[in-house]
Amino acid sequence: MPDGLALALSVPGLPILILAYLIAGLVRGFTGFGTALIVMPVAAALLPLPVAIVLLSVTGVFSWPAMLPRAWAAADKRQVGVLALAAVLTAPVGVWLLTVLERDLLRWLVALAAAVTLAALVSGWRYRGRVGWPGLGAIGGAAGVLGGATGLTGPPVILFYLAGPSGAEAVRANTILFLAALEVGIIVNLFLRDLVTVDAIWLGLLLAMPYLMGVLAGQALFDPARERLFRGLAYAVIGLAILAGLPLFD
Repeated sequence: MPDGLALALSVPGLPILILAYLIAGLVRGFTGFGTALIVMPVAAALLPLPVAIVLLSVTGVFSWPAMLPRAWAAADKRQVGVLALAAVLTAPVGVWLLTVLERDLLRWLVALAAAVTLAALVSGWRYRGRVGWPGLGAIGGAAGVLGGATGLTGPPVILFYLAGPSGAEAVRANTILFLAALEVGIIVNLFLRDLVTVDAIWLGLLLAMPYLMGVLAGQALFDPARERLFRGLAYAVIGLAILAGLPLFD
């Protein structure tokens, strides 16, 4: 057995991580988002935050073959391109914050970002009107900074799409495409700052298996007619993950 795999199997809290990734994959496969919101509060409580972010990026790559073809066909690629470009350009700022801020402070930021997003989604808040290029750039830029610092790449963009007039299929497709593009940018920045280790990659490969199983199951279940019930369950899981990741419960 490779040393990296043996070390991955000995990580404290591995069963909890596997369960979190399985649930996150199920939610991601159905809604197009939710992985970071579910995984990061839990992973940040068990692992150094840079490792948790590497895991999120590695496992995300393994979901691409299952999710991107359908998303590519339904997404607004020009709009997603603007959001993703702005996010990739600002991700280095977030990665820099990751290297200078204290771990507990970052964990509080993870929990706060997830809680604010969850509260907005549950409230049913909606906006009217069209967002122009400057607005899209600001939303994407905020996602890049937040993603680089905490691993929560999606909240600003998820809120933007869920609060808008787009239907479930378009929201799901746009979010999947955006998150895939930003994952590339964050991985590159993590490599440039020497924050990616072989051990983290091995653990990511291990967790990619339950994650991909969840993604495939969630994608098979996707049906706009049942979206309200499933999202209600997703919100409950996200809320529990936020509570589990608070430094108060160490």
